[in-house]
Amino acid sequence: MLEENANVRQAIKVYKALGEPTRIKIALLLTEETTLCCSDIESKLESVASSTLSHHLKQLTDCGLLNHRKEGTYIYYSVNREMAQKYAPYLLE
Repeated sequence: MLEENANVRQAIKVYKALGEPTRIKIALLLTEETTLCCSDIESKLESVASSTLSHHLKQLTDCGLLNHRKEGTYIYYSVNREMAQKYAPYLLE
């Protein structure tokens, strides 16, 4: 029962994060490009301010849908394929 509740809570976090159109675009972009830094994502989306993009990336990372790693001053993002497969498999199609 506890594991089921944890899965439900995790699903809610993922779906809530993907409930915003820009976040879905980011997730889809990262499934195509594998790994991108914030400035690369910003240039590909064009109409998103960097502060707004940071907020979206934080939401996607906090729910577990994105992984991130820091290299120097850059943070690189990628899709957590295991999480995507479990809660949002359409992202990987």
